[in-house]
Amino acid sequence: LMAILKLWRRAGVLYVAHIVTTMVVVAIFCAAAVFEKRPDMLTLINIEPLIRNPQQVLIGIVTLGHQLGYNNILPVYAVLLLMAPTFLLFISYRPVAALAISGALWLVAGIYQIAPPNYPEPGFWFLNPLSWQFLFNIGLASMLHIKRGGTIPVNRWLVGTAAVYVAAALIWVHSPLWGHVSWLNLPVVLTGFDKTFLSLPRLVHILAVSYLIMAFPSVSNLFRTSRDHPLAILGKRSLPVFIAGTVIAMVAQVMKLINPGGFAYDSLLIAAGIA
Repeated sequence: LMAILKLWRRAGVLYVAHIVTTMVVVAIFCAAAVFEKRPDMLTLINIEPLIRNPQQVLIGIVTLGHQLGYNNILPVYAVLLLMAPTFLLFISYRPVAALAISGALWLVAGIYQIAPPNYPEPGFWFLNPLSWQFLFNIGLASMLHIKRGGTIPVNRWLVGTAAVYVAAALIWVHSPLWGHVSWLNLPVVLTGFDKTFLSLPRLVHILAVSYLIMAFPSVSNLFRTSRDHPLAILGKRSLPVFIAGTVIAMVAQVMKLINPGGFAYDSLLIAAGIA
């Protein structure tokens, strides 16, 4: 029970963090519009509906039906954490059946475009939790399997296939083929690269990269750090780091829109953000 409450408490923290970050970002763009006399700033990243229809959009923000661009990741995490106790229960006792059900939910949501709706604007959440839960559950099942003493086998054919797929994906996204929404008249969830419904090519790409990192200890070791390493410390405080990064990125975006600058200006912004 305490573990469940801890997960749900974390979901609540993510919700509050999302609302606060959203309002801070709105304030940043409003400040640019007022002090730099750039009303066009209020037409960006889905802020315009808030200016045009504040009563309904404020309801949408609170109920997660209206999300700003670049500020739409925390809601899906919060929903996944709310669902996590159920996931853990089924995966702990029936991992194969649980993943089969999870995969079926992913497929049905993608084919029939089932997702939490936006409000008051039309459309869906940018990241659909009914789709992304499949990747979340694959990770949960893998973690529980390893914690129970299991291993993920390293097969040379799988390694080769994963490497070829990752290389092909790199070429694909830099070719004219990247513009195609789907292929062979199949649903986008099967042949597209949609992020909302986590299309199969995107899902396989994530799994392929993860498998390659796991398969080569020399690569995995590159990501290992001591507990007192700055990156490890930042990782333990991922939410404050994420919020700070989001706010800084939005400030930098406004600065770039007001003053596009050049290479030196961009380098300074990036260096300041990293610092």
